[in-house]
Amino acid sequence: MTLVELTDVSKHYGTVRALEGVSLEVRAGEITCVLGDNGAGKSTLIKVIAGLHRHDGGTLRIEDEETVLSSPREALDRGIATVYQDLAVVPLMPVWRNFFLGSEPRKGTGPLKRLDTELMRRTTREALLRMGIDLRDVDQPIGTLSGGERQCVAIARAVHFGAKVLVLDEPTAALGVKQSGVVLKYVAAARDEGLGVVLITHNPHHAYLVGDRFVLLRRGTMAGRYTRDDITLDELTQQMAGGSDLDALRHELQRG
Repeated sequence: MTLVELTDVSKHYGTVRALEGVSLEVRAGEITCVLGDNGAGKSTLIKVIAGLHRHDGGTLRIEDEETVLSSPREALDRGIATVYQDLAVVPLMPVWRNFFLGSEPRKGTGPLKRLDTELMRRTTREALLRMGIDLRDVDQPIGTLSGGERQCVAIARAVHFGAKVLVLDEPTAALGVKQSGVVLKYVAAARDEGLGVVLITHNPHHAYLVGDRFVLLRRGTMAGRYTRDDITLDELTQQMAGGSDLDALRHELQRG
């Protein structure tokens, strides 16, 4: 089932062409990887899917309905959750409080109405365990977790609050090999829960470990669009590195 589909989408800021003719498909239970270097247009693409910026050309369909997202709230209401690289968390607050940030359940009535802290603690613990995340203590400040653990909490939060599409902005960018592996494991767990995942990355090795579809961006345009059967890791790495551009550079750098 196709959850989100972009067809020839473009976005301009004045005379600057940020995206031109970009197409991708996000299906339930699949991971679509968007690869590109800095300045390739990955951030603009995220903002279009997340409802931060309206696209100027092409079409955006959500569950086969053509639409123009006007805000992140509308995107979230349509089932699109975006986890940004810098993570919107309050470091000194406990894990359970961050898990429910902005969606806190309350109990009681009138002036006696208060946060249902026990429900939040229990739900956070259960939601994390469902994704296979066994934290030592959900009362610990989220700032004491590793970068990989914080990413995993954000993924579990999106799954718990009913996201259909999960957009992940470079979730492994600042992580070592071991922590990157942990995050990719939970990206795959979100896929196995039936979500359609968009994984933004500049690392072809990470993309190929989990990806079903691959979209390569270069200077705001599409440099390639493949399914897993269409391309090998070596070919993906070569494309990501610039292919013919890299060959030309190698020729220039050779000793005469």
